[in-house]
Amino acid sequence: MNLMNLPDAKAFILHWGEMGTQWGVNRSVSQIHALLYLSEGPLSADDIVDQLGLARSNVSTGLKELQGYNIVRRVHIEGDRRDHFTAETDLWDMLLRIAEERKRREIDPTIALLQELAERIAKDSAAPRHVRERITRMHEFMSTLGNWYDQVRKLPKPTLVTLMKLGGKIARFVSPRGAIPKD
Repeated sequence: MNLMNLPDAKAFILHWGEMGTQWGVNRSVSQIHALLYLSEGPLSADDIVDQLGLARSNVSTGLKELQGYNIVRRVHIEGDRRDHFTAETDLWDMLLRIAEERKRREIDPTIALLQELAERIAKDSAAPRHVRERITRMHEFMSTLGNWYDQVRKLPKPTLVTLMKLGGKIARFVSPRGAIPKD
């Protein structure tokens, strides 16, 4: 079944592509992900090309990127020599895998660079005090963010769901009385 013939599925796939660009992901990659997410079963690269009207090279590149995020995997179908692909449909697993990969690609290298800069600039008496302070603060902030993520990532999924549902209400448990306004 060509999902692009279903108006609501098409709307989702196109919107997911647009949202992907807002998140720094190529539109085609996001559309491939959306198509695989909505598909009842695995699709071959040719199926994806046919449904989305993308170039075969774009589909191949997009599938590699999605596999790199570990949210799409290659599967084999008995009797078919082609590779087929399926998307992770557990939304929490998908979110956690994307967050892990983004942290690995973006946050971890930033923390490493900031640590190096903070150590170097601390010894540089010619550097303006405010520059030293700001680089040091940024390193501390990013490190705290990375450590927080590492701790949260280890929590069981039901705990994460509960925390998310609690939202800002959780602050009442960790803030002094009266510091957090009620809804």
